[in-house]
Amino acid sequence: MTDQPIWHTLSAEDALMRLTSSRQGLSADEAKSRLLRDGPNELREEERVRPWRILRAQFTSIIIWVLIAAAVISGAVGEWTDCIAILAIVVVNGVIGFSQEYHAERAIAALRRMAAPHARVMRDGAVRDIAASEVVVGDVIRLEAGDLVPADARLLAVASLACTEAALTGEAEAVDKRVDAIAAPTAPLGDRADVVFMGTIVSAGTGEAVVVAIGMDTELGRIAGLIKDAASDDATPLQQRLAAFGRMLVWAALAIVVLLFGLGLLRGEPLLPLIMTAISLAVAAVPEGLPAVVTVALALGVKRMARRRALIRRLPAVETLGSTNVICTDKTGTLTMNQMTVRAVVTGGREYAIAGEGYEPVGAITPPADAAAVDLARLAAIAAGCNGAWLRQENGAWTTVGDPTDAALLVFAAKAGVQRETIERDQPVVHELPFDSDRKLMTNVRKTAGGSAQAVAMVKGAPDLLLHRCTHVLKDGVSVPLDDAGRAAITEANVRLASSALRVLGAAERVVESAQAAGQAANIEQGLTFVGLYGMYDPPRAEAKAAVAQCHAAGIRVVMITGDHPRTALAVAHELGIASEHDRTLSGQELDAMDEVALRAAAPAVAVYARVTAAHKLRIVRAWKANQAVVAMTGDGVNDAPAIKGADIGIAMGRSGTEVTKQAADMIVTDDNFVSIVAAVEEGRGIYANIRKTIQYLLAGNCGEILLMAICVVIGLPMPLLPIHLLWINLVSDGLPALSLASDPIDRDVMRQPPRPRAAAIADRSFLVHMAITGILTAGVSLAVFMYTLRHADLSTARTHAFATLVFCELLRAFGARSETRLFWLTGLAGNLKLALIVGISIAIQISSHHLPWIGNLLQTQQLGWKECLTLLALGCIPLAVLELLKLLRRAPGPIAAMKA
Repeated sequence: MTDQPIWHTLSAEDALMRLTSSRQGLSADEAKSRLLRDGPNELREEERVRPWRILRAQFTSIIIWVLIAAAVISGAVGEWTDCIAILAIVVVNGVIGFSQEYHAERAIAALRRMAAPHARVMRDGAVRDIAASEVVVGDVIRLEAGDLVPADARLLAVASLACTEAALTGEAEAVDKRVDAIAAPTAPLGDRADVVFMGTIVSAGTGEAVVVAIGMDTELGRIAGLIKDAASDDATPLQQRLAAFGRMLVWAALAIVVLLFGLGLLRGEPLLPLIMTAISLAVAAVPEGLPAVVTVALALGVKRMARRRALIRRLPAVETLGSTNVICTDKTGTLTMNQMTVRAVVTGGREYAIAGEGYEPVGAITPPADAAAVDLARLAAIAAGCNGAWLRQENGAWTTVGDPTDAALLVFAAKAGVQRETIERDQPVVHELPFDSDRKLMTNVRKTAGGSAQAVAMVKGAPDLLLHRCTHVLKDGVSVPLDDAGRAAITEANVRLASSALRVLGAAERVVESAQAAGQAANIEQGLTFVGLYGMYDPPRAEAKAAVAQCHAAGIRVVMITGDHPRTALAVAHELGIASEHDRTLSGQELDAMDEVALRAAAPAVAVYARVTAAHKLRIVRAWKANQAVVAMTGDGVNDAPAIKGADIGIAMGRSGTEVTKQAADMIVTDDNFVSIVAAVEEGRGIYANIRKTIQYLLAGNCGEILLMAICVVIGLPMPLLPIHLLWINLVSDGLPALSLASDPIDRDVMRQPPRPRAAAIADRSFLVHMAITGILTAGVSLAVFMYTLRHADLSTARTHAFATLVFCELLRAFGARSETRLFWLTGLAGNLKLALIVGISIAIQISSHHLPWIGNLLQTQQLGWKECLTLLALGCIPLAVLELLKLLRRAPGPIAAMKA
């Protein structure tokens, strides 16, 4: 079959000839033969993501495998309590992750559901209704308003045919179709007016077309292929950091274990105690609670984001948002309201600004219409009377039925005090001349008020074509001859509105005799009186400008990608602050002329991409990723789905988004608002900050445990802690406060900081320094207690004292771990009451373990008096006090200044 992109350049007859078809369609036998040759008209479905694969993915982390290995070794040497405890935390982590990610990606299946179930085709010269899957190349199909186009087809005949192609192009305005060929081979989809596309909707008129592509060869099929190609197994930034961190942790732990094990062998220590020592060190080195803490932190983030109108479909996507430094966003419906609005009108030589946005008929008209009120009233009457839309209010929200352009005119008329219902009652339609692509005009002939024998023809359409049919112009309610100066003034007003990125329509009228009312367009649409111009656009959301500014303050680049005209896109980008005078704009045709290297080099300087296709959007996302950016892509149409799938974080619109786009996305914004995306980024940054400080808290504790154990091995002292002690510390004394730290409120300054680079490590210099200092303090206090007690009591008592001291150190240190710079009493306990409650309960449990025999037997500890417990608790305050003192010294020249900060 001939390459698909050339069909729009061929005439209708050439297309039929190349397809070996005719206007009478194919024979039944020929259609059957082609169906066997080419296969059914269906989109191939992507393989279903099986639940067991989701479950398996929860156990791929290197830390998880280390924990499993530790559990196996513990079981092999008879330490079943340790084995069960480690495996329990692994299972809990897997269950949490699986429950969050159970909903599988099925983008191709969603695309398949968009296909038309039935089609009307010509077979053996007669119209037949068949399943859309049986449509073949060369079939002649019949189209009517409301139909879902079953395949890509070259038009053969049209009668006021218009198609809504938002699913493919992203633009809500219906496209007027025609039969004449398009000369440009590289014309964008939205400009191929002689072709209809699979999955689009016939919004008006009728047509006949010959099928040129089916199934995966259609434009919809190409997008399905792009989605599959765009799917990436790349790990998220958090997954990459945790994987790198896990490898570092494993090698460090292995090195310590091997070193100390070798040292023991050189000393001639018995083998079994050495093995138990090695197991103890491995348990101390690995933060058993880390996987669960990270998973729970992300799950809590999902719930918080849901309250801010962002639904997360993949758990790691929560943090990826916090790493985002480029947001590629669709224009229509995301940055704009996706509701055409009349912004300005010109009539009687005066220009009026129309306030208000969207479909709510509320908004002032300035300047007041005083003497020229009659001209404005006539312009509003034509807007309501030459219209195919209806305005209605449902559940407090204003909606329209019909074409978006007609809806905008209807809302303007209502703002000017003219209701369509009144027009319909007082001036019913006598005759209608629908819009078509040749005339570019629409006319409704209505009776005049008062039952006169005359009628009024209300006309709207392209200003330049309409002006050629006008001989008069309305001025202060009077039709006066239109001279060259008047024409020049109207043309200048048209250019002025268009240069402001407004879509401009003209309005005119003519009084006709009732006998002429049902005449032909050529007779009625002449000798008209020019009434005025409507300038309309899809207005930017009022809150979007502030959200864009917030992104810039946070170091996030916002890039607009749209199928709209470059001039319109650039005007909206300037208004929202997305584009500056120094930023470039690229069109789809310019992108086609650039290779990947050139696009990668150009991407940082381009703020607006216009007239782009689904393939272009995916290329833009990949160009930014090649520049090491963490990219978020937003959109609602099918044409956005490949780029959404290929981005680091794909964001779909919940209200206007197609099902395929939602299935391809990692996050769904329920209110279709860019502000919600920015709020989700803020949540993502806060979640990463919580994860980082939680990891720091856990590892600082593990560092103290390792130092304590290692020092005792090196200097020849008995092991100060048993494996069960270390597990208790890691899972309870550290793990529970860590879960509370993971749910800490978001820092108010998080959006004033630059985004993290993709390659930034979790364990940077400040992280490691803090971990080392904390480990030294914790190990030092616990070692001193152990050595002191060992001199005055038996080994079991010394271990009990060291164990209790270490637990108290860890629990109390959780208060200071909430911030690296702010003193713990300035962060306020009210900000995280769960932490205070958990620390209090954990301290009570630890003290109880030294008084209740059954807990003491489980933990292999001795009973302690209340005085001893309080003394050890006081000693446990030492690391927290020293760390807070270091914060004071870092924050300001003196303590007083620090307290004021």
